[in-house]
Amino acid sequence: MSQLLASARRTASVVRWYWRGITGADAYERYVDHLRRTHPDSPIPSEKQFWRDKYAEMERNPTTRCC
Repeated sequence: MSQLLASARRTASVVRWYWRGITGADAYERYVDHLRRTHPDSPIPSEKQFWRDKYAEMERNPTTRCC
């Protein structure tokens, strides 16, 4: 039974990782990783500020959206 539970947890973890990648929900984490690797001296914005800036940029520069 514990092996089945462990397998279900691994599957759920993979599905969550995949879903967050498709929807872009992991964008902040990827951005922070990028900043730490390539710009270690740069300040890291809060998650709230990151999303504000991201959506503002999307509004200023629409690319591949249907509407």
